[in-house]
Amino acid sequence: MAYILAMDSGTTSVRALMFNEKGEILGMCQKEIHQTYPQAGWVEEDPLEIRDNQFAVCKELLEKLDITAAEVTALGITNQRETLIAWDKDTGLPIYPAIVWQCRRTETLCEEIKERGLQSWFQSRTGLIPDAYFSATKIQWILQNVEGARQMAREGQLLFGTIDTWLLWNATKGRTYATDYSNACRTMLFNITTLDWDEEILHFFSLDRRNLPAVRPSGSDFGVMDASWLGTEVPIRSVLGDQQSALFGQLCFDRSQAKCTYGTGAFILSNIGDKPLLSRSGLLTTVAWGMGDEVNYAFEGSIFMAGASVQWLRDQLQLISSAAETDAIASSVPDTAGVYFITSFQGLGAPWWDNGRRASIIGMTRKANRAHIVRACLESVAFRVKDVVSAMEREMGMPCASLRVDGGMSANNFLMQFQADILQTPVHRSGSQEATAMGTAFMAGLISGVWKDRDELRSLVRSGGHVYPAMDAKEATALYSGWLEAIGHGEKK
Repeated sequence: MAYILAMDSGTTSVRALMFNEKGEILGMCQKEIHQTYPQAGWVEEDPLEIRDNQFAVCKELLEKLDITAAEVTALGITNQRETLIAWDKDTGLPIYPAIVWQCRRTETLCEEIKERGLQSWFQSRTGLIPDAYFSATKIQWILQNVEGARQMAREGQLLFGTIDTWLLWNATKGRTYATDYSNACRTMLFNITTLDWDEEILHFFSLDRRNLPAVRPSGSDFGVMDASWLGTEVPIRSVLGDQQSALFGQLCFDRSQAKCTYGTGAFILSNIGDKPLLSRSGLLTTVAWGMGDEVNYAFEGSIFMAGASVQWLRDQLQLISSAAETDAIASSVPDTAGVYFITSFQGLGAPWWDNGRRASIIGMTRKANRAHIVRACLESVAFRVKDVVSAMEREMGMPCASLRVDGGMSANNFLMQFQADILQTPVHRSGSQEATAMGTAFMAGLISGVWKDRDELRSLVRSGGHVYPAMDAKEATALYSGWLEAIGHGEKK
């Protein structure tokens, strides 16, 4: 029996999952990660809490399953991307909290880059549009605002890394300071054509390679998790950013196959093959993964608020007591009574990139009630996915035949039906809600020889069912036109 352990280090929780050679999940353990908001638009987390909780759930899972670390064939890591940690090379301690991908503190710096006419320069090299979302300007902020950081960096004492790098460095007791293509390409420092840190961009940001991890293919030998953590060394054989891992876990191995993961945000990726294509429609070009000499690329559209919007309804407005309620509440009314909920709490991401946009609920009359607002919240997620899928279809020159979905919100029947309706495209649920963890587990298993090829992986995965459009196409078009008008992009419908 082969066992593959997956670390899934998410934005608001860390988890450990165990897979067997049949691709089945044997068990899962989870701990929450706390966020702090020092100023409006700022989001931070404690790097030590991330590390300690992540390794703790791994140990807890082994004990729960009565499996020893010696029985684990390989470990795969998947993680929230763009979140930036800076730590002291000697002490291993962070010099500042983790600046989370959602954080908007560097918006002004990104706008300055655009005003200098450098957007195309960055996009041609990195596939990204300058935005506070990515890691590079977070590094700049630390260098400029944390006392002693710049001097430490000059002396080679300061290490920067995304969550995968932080976990790798700690897991291996500092022996592996590395990242993979899928995470490196989210920093705005990585050249997606040469597959290396871009020297001119490093010079632009006054950065040195000594302060950055080595970059490896996603399926690689990343060393071993030190025996002090789980009792025995465990080989680390894959590292994937969470959205690319979900693309792999959803078996989107071929060009034009697309998936959407509904988590804190919603992330749509479409495999575009082995050559990077630059978008003219506000999409990002990202490295999907690398295995050996093979590299796959993807278009990506990121929606910053999905499940987090429902969380806001629960925690801030207290309109609901749990996310699970929203399905029945939204279905209790035939429509939103003209209400549109623009959930741009962190700006309006792809393909619009309206960073200064504040969230709003519009179109309310005295008829509007709790159910209409809850329904409008769910519909907003589907509309934003439609924004991105429409841009992908334009770029690819071909329709999206279907959308593969995973993540917590994919269990919401109302949302999935409305998603299929507004796209006028079938939605295919993953047989597992854990496609993200499954992706890195599959890759670690391929590298370790548990599975011989991708065809064998296809034989392991079962469908979670299909949702077909039930709404008239004209009605869907009218609703989406109303959404475009609400967000001020009606001319682009």
